[in-house]
Amino acid sequence: MTTPAYQQMIFVNLPVADLAASKKFFTDLGYALNPQFSDDNAASVVISDTIVAMLLAKPFYATFTTKEIADATKTSQVMLALSAQTRAAVDELTDRALSLGATETRDPQDHGFMYGRAFDDLDGHTWEIVWMDPSAIQG
Repeated sequence: MTTPAYQQMIFVNLPVADLAASKKFFTDLGYALNPQFSDDNAASVVISDTIVAMLLAKPFYATFTTKEIADATKTSQVMLALSAQTRAAVDELTDRALSLGATETRDPQDHGFMYGRAFDDLDGHTWEIVWMDPSAIQG
């Protein structure tokens, strides 16, 4: 498979109960908001050049689906995994999230070549932060 010249992006749309609190949570984690795609109903959280989390107020989110909106504090449909450059970066981001009101969802997982931790954000969406030894990936 060849790599396309076009760099594909992912926009993860998440329903949130309190948009202002969620915006503060993610900006306090160190992410920037894209004001061009943010308003009273949504916030565009830039995670990287190719990853954007769209935080949508629940009533606005509901305009995009006819399905019931899951309560992420009670059910799980998806886990959002982000890579980290180092083991220390995994701990730094997770610890910062916990200090901002997130909940750690499980004990850290250390497999030697891979290390990860997970937290639930303010609305219960699970984020996994994972570091993998680059030499293990190549081998």
